[in-house]
Amino acid sequence: MPLHPQVRAVAQAGGVPPPLTVETLPAARAGFVASTLAEAGPGTPLADVSDVDAYGVPVRIYRPAPGAPVVFYLHGGGWAMGDLDTHDPLCRYLAALSGAAVVAVDYRLAPEHPFPAASDDVDAAIAWIRREGEALGLDTTRIAIAGDSAGAHLATTAARRWRDRGQPFAAQVLICPITDHTAPLSDVDSPGLLEQGLAFCWDAYAPAGVDRDQPDLSPTSADLTGMPPTLVITAEYDILRASGESYALSLAEAGVPAVSVTYQGMIHGFFRRLARFDSARQAVAQVAANLRAELS
Repeated sequence: MPLHPQVRAVAQAGGVPPPLTVETLPAARAGFVASTLAEAGPGTPLADVSDVDAYGVPVRIYRPAPGAPVVFYLHGGGWAMGDLDTHDPLCRYLAALSGAAVVAVDYRLAPEHPFPAASDDVDAAIAWIRREGEALGLDTTRIAIAGDSAGAHLATTAARRWRDRGQPFAAQVLICPITDHTAPLSDVDSPGLLEQGLAFCWDAYAPAGVDRDQPDLSPTSADLTGMPPTLVITAEYDILRASGESYALSLAEAGVPAVSVTYQGMIHGFFRRLARFDSARQAVAQVAANLRAELS
């Protein structure tokens, strides 16, 4: 189908952003934060939202009720943008719909902190919650992980690393995921993520001299057997659609229960934009239902 009319309206109102470079990155970061209210809305009220320090990593915990299972959420932004506030409305809504305590991780950003800083921060936060979560009123026997874009890349990397430690997650949800740096891109005419921006993000996170073919950077190069049940959500007009679908297929071929769903007419980053796109709320509802089932 063509671009959704809601996407067309936003694209026409917003104009064409400048290419993403080291020079334009500060303005892009500031714009990402400043757009949150208009893009995602004010956020859903919850019984308890608190910021904590997890072995030096800032973490925000959204608790809808005592004794809730845990879902780690890793924000998108190409490893170079985003924070706890840019995805606060999304995490609130996901916690409210899923009944799970959403744990958002404020990992360090590239290029100031290149690979493996973000992955290390995610691991530290997971380890801290596994150790301290019960005292915080969380059910740490039921844990899933989710993320969008670069956050989805970090999520599936963490899922494999914790599988290898003998502490697997109950499920993973990957929204518009970045996968391998060599993965084929979908040929779409889209006002969303562009190839230039994706290349900039890869160069910021894994600069020259870093082996991008290692499993922590190229998820499909790893043994995928025993990975958690997976929901992959892609957008029709996202250059990452084909690579996300391919990764879901690789998981299925490794014997992992994996489902891939494409949201028609949508673009990269639609999932966070709850106040703009009807599909965003529907997608969060689907993710919430999936997590309820996997964590029950």
